Amino acid sequence: MELHGRSVRDDVRELGQRLGDAVRAHEHAAAYDAVEAARTAAIDYRRGDSEDRTALREVVADADAAGCEDLARAFTGYFELVNLAEERERVRAVRRGDAADDLADSVAAAVESLAADGASAADVAGVLEDVRVVPTFTAHPTEARRKTVKAHLNRVRALLEELDERRLTPSERRRHWARIEAIVEALWTTRRVRDRQPTPFDEARDVQWYLANAVYDVVPEVYDELEDALADHYDDPPDVPTVLEFRSWAGSDRDGNPFVTTETTERVLDRQRRLVCERYVDDLDDLAGVLSTADDRVPDDAIADVLAAAREESPRVVESAVGRYPGEPFRQAVAVVRERVDRVTDVRPGGYEDAAELTSDVRDLLAAVRDAGLDRVADEHVAPLARRVETFGLHLAALDLRDHREKHTHAVAEALAAQGVDYAGMDEAERVDFLTEAALQDEPVLDLADTGDVGDEAARVLDRFDALADWHREYGPEAIDAYCISMTEQPSHVLEVVFLADQAGVVALPEHAGVDVVPLLETRSALSNARDILGTLFENDAYGALVDARDGTQEVMLGYSDSNKENGFLAANWQLDRAQRTLAAICEDHGVDVRFFHGRGGSISRGGGPMNEALLALPKETVTGDVKFTQQGESIAETYGNPRVAERELEQMLNAQLRSRHAAVSETDPSLPDDWEAAMETMAETARAAYRDLLETEGFVSYFEAVTPIEVVENLNLGSRPASRSGEREVEDLRAIPWVFSWTQTRCILPGWYGLGAGLAALDDDALLREMYEEWPFFRTTVDNAALALARSEPEIAAEYAALAPEDLRERFQPRIDDEYERAVDEVLSVTDRADLVDREWLRDSLDRRNPYVDPLNLVQVELLSRNHRSETAERALRLSVMGVAAGMQNTG
Repeated sequence: MELHGRSVRDDVRELGQRLGDAVRAHEHAAAYDAVEAARTAAIDYRRGDSEDRTALREVVADADAAGCEDLARAFTGYFELVNLAEERERVRAVRRGDAADDLADSVAAAVESLAADGASAADVAGVLEDVRVVPTFTAHPTEARRKTVKAHLNRVRALLEELDERRLTPSERRRHWARIEAIVEALWTTRRVRDRQPTPFDEARDVQWYLANAVYDVVPEVYDELEDALADHYDDPPDVPTVLEFRSWAGSDRDGNPFVTTETTERVLDRQRRLVCERYVDDLDDLAGVLSTADDRVPDDAIADVLAAAREESPRVVESAVGRYPGEPFRQAVAVVRERVDRVTDVRPGGYEDAAELTSDVRDLLAAVRDAGLDRVADEHVAPLARRVETFGLHLAALDLRDHREKHTHAVAEALAAQGVDYAGMDEAERVDFLTEAALQDEPVLDLADTGDVGDEAARVLDRFDALADWHREYGPEAIDAYCISMTEQPSHVLEVVFLADQAGVVALPEHAGVDVVPLLETRSALSNARDILGTLFENDAYGALVDARDGTQEVMLGYSDSNKENGFLAANWQLDRAQRTLAAICEDHGVDVRFFHGRGGSISRGGGPMNEALLALPKETVTGDVKFTQQGESIAETYGNPRVAERELEQMLNAQLRSRHAAVSETDPSLPDDWEAAMETMAETARAAYRDLLETEGFVSYFEAVTPIEVVENLNLGSRPASRSGEREVEDLRAIPWVFSWTQTRCILPGWYGLGAGLAALDDDALLREMYEEWPFFRTTVDNAALALARSEPEIAAEYAALAPEDLRERFQPRIDDEYERAVDEVLSVTDRADLVDREWLRDSLDRRNPYVDPLNLVQVELLSRNHRSETAERALRLSVMGVAAGMQNTG
């Protein structure tokens, strides 16, 4: 049976034609002719039909500001539509694999792999108990598109799906294409560039959309696949516990963002509770329509517990349900649950106090439906709701608070100074002793509701902890139960948060700890000193009690972005891998379970890449089964914008974690061969030296400013957070996102490979390198990710940007960068024993499809950057070119 009626070529061609029609209909003929001339010239050069890019340069040079804007808008619009076409092709591939029952990296494939390895049902049950995959959505500013544009594209996505998967009559197909033409026309006439910076609440609403739609919809389907696979391979399959959880930083991440206030976080918590309750109410309405079973077919006490619990809270709710559905006990129970969910978000009594109560009622209902012999109804209609309630609770996604450690230190020092305590004058050991004693004593040191005369920044920190106690009372501790400390360098940085949480009443040691305190280790010094930091904390009376109160688990976050920016790609990856093994050993020595939180960005340069491959490449001794990782910006849209893609991504993550955890408990010796470790030390140190030498060469920051659109990126209104921590233009101070974003725009993805060539060349042993590549997942994934960054780089286009720099800077830096690029390419091809950097046909096809259309955007950008005095139209065109390149590269920062 043919599953699809179209191909990616069909979609690209026909969507491109509709875009061309919109340009022709709404712009003057010269604009359309310029777009076509640029497109043709770019394709001719890429095909080898033209010796150079002279024709393309002439089209761009002849364009005035309005003409540049037309060019940028046309090619940006093209990529927005092409991205939809390629997403649809990915869905086709998933459906074909599903139909052929050979879908790689699925949960079914993971269970089959475990069974083939001889894992018993008990073994698998143990793995399942350990596994928990926790995507954590952040609001980091890497999503370049306006919400209005995304809404239009969602409409096109839905119509393409119907054209591809439904058998339509000719008239139905014409109507579908007429609708697509109308949307493309609307897109062409829609302003692309944001005219204001989004607020943190705007960003939170955006994240919530994905959580309350695609994620909410597909979670039960992932569990169904897992349960079916277990039933296929085991006579007595183990029960599947909760293995998926979702968290968010949107509206609660205060690090470097002064616009995230306690009021913002309060609004986010309230809206998330309302959203998830609305989805439950919709599900319960559907369930009421299905569960019409008469009372003579239902055991007498089937729903007694559900009604009894509700009767204690609000007897009128039960009376109303019984009166509305006489003789239909299941509907009575559903009506009661629905009413209690509805009352969670209003002032009427009788609503659920916490998610545990709701979970208990839904589970009781599920058991009652099964007891009545309605297993199919239970599986298809009640079990999905139970899985959702267990996954999303009454909070949709738990929030993590985060702030920079300096903010806590200053707040504690100022607040204590008002109490006559010279915290600022203490050394590290004195601070640790003071904070420990203060956290363990019964009497509070500070009144967070009346902190006296402290500065505004300190007041905001203290107010946040005071509000945290209120949020726990209002929304439950599970709604906001982690506090991440950026740039942790000392034990006192962690104990300061414990102290403030204690003063708020969120922590009352040794009995109670309502929050995980999570050090974020991201600098070379912090990662190198991890043993001292954590060892001191675990041996500390107060912190040891907190870990015990949190089920003996310590969460540690690893920062990929700043580590890469500081040390370079290869050195950062090795340092992080080595740090994980060190941290796992420290925790094991102290009898503490570790949960790693991987702070990965969307790009290769910031720890991005296929998440399932990244999980499989983690050191085996660190794979406890419980793992968190960040997802942000455009990667959220790409992963969770389409329900079928979202389901596939979640399955791949679970596949990796199930296989990794099984391997971790099955294999006895996870240590690396000595020669591999020694080789990595040599290569990483050489690569770091080369990278740092580039950054520390006099004039590098000036060169970076001259050859990248950093000023445009900083003012693009991508997100609510400032582009740098202090406003200074230094590489150390610049945030990792604009640093990577700016280089990506120039098609010189330097943060993803610079130093790699030097590092690989430092090891004069090709056989050893190939052995490491073939047998060591970490090394293979690292090299493959760098290969992708190299493949996306285009030295000829980068040279166009380099020409913007003063001659002395250009001569100082461009040859060095070009030489390292060539060396990295040669070394990667040698290590992988490949003729091409890209070894996946679909990816090569995608790059070949995209490159000719990104080129005009790059040249428009270079042309506009070269103009000293730009009109408002030219500035708008420049910002639009940045968004277009991001769409074409499918990557920002």
